[in-house]
Amino acid sequence: MPLFKTIQFNESTKILIWEITESLEELLTKVVFLKEKTQKRLDGMKSQMHQRAFLSVRMLIQEMGFTDKDLHYDEFGKPYFDCDNYISITHSYHFAAIIISKETVGIDMELQREKIQRIADKFTDYECGYLDPLSTDEYIKKLTVIWGAKEAIFKIRNEKGISFKDHINVGNFSLDETQTQASLNFDDLIKDFSVHYQEIKSDNFEGRFTLVYAFEK
Repeated sequence: MPLFKTIQFNESTKILIWEITESLEELLTKVVFLKEKTQKRLDGMKSQMHQRAFLSVRMLIQEMGFTDKDLHYDEFGKPYFDCDNYISITHSYHFAAIIISKETVGIDMELQREKIQRIADKFTDYECGYLDPLSTDEYIKKLTVIWGAKEAIFKIRNEKGISFKDHINVGNFSLDETQTQASLNFDDLIKDFSVHYQEIKSDNFEGRFTLVYAFEK
C-alpha cells in the first residue's frame, strides 16, 4: 500500500500516514537503507507486525527525503534528525505515522476501543469535569483523544516521572472541532500546548483510529 494520507499542517509541518498492508518481505525490498544497529533492532523484534510497523516508518521518512542513516534515537528513545527538523513517530495496528516540523511536536495514533473506559481513571482527573461516561460512544472517542494528547505531549518532553493523570491536563473540547489546548505542570516546569485531532478510517480494516498531534507553545 502506498502512502495512505498526507496532511500539510503549515509551511513547516507535515504529517504522513502509512497503511501497513505489505508483507515483511515486501517492505524489506522497498526500504533503501538500514544501519547495522537498526537491522539488529529489527531482527530482535518478536512480533512481525511490530517489524512491519518499524519498516513502514522508514518508508515514511523516505517519502520526506530521509533514510535510516539520518534517523537517530537519544538515550530515552526519542527520535531525532541531525538537521533542524523535529520528528515524532507513532504506530497502531495497521497504521504508522510521523510528523516532521520545524516546531517542537509529538504525535500519537490510537484505535478507538471500549476497553479504554476501564482504564480512564488511570490517566484522567481534571478531564472528569467535562467528560460524560453515560454517552458511551462520545466518551470512548473523547478518552481516545485525551490519551493521544497526553501521549503526544509526553513524547515531546520525554521526562521520567511525568504522570498522565497528575501532570498533564487536556482542556474541554468538542468532537465536532479539531483543536484544543493542554498544559503540563511537572516539578517547576509549566508548558502549554496546542492539540489537534482527527478520526482516521480505512476501507481495508475494521475500526476507527484517532490521530492526535501536539505543538509546544
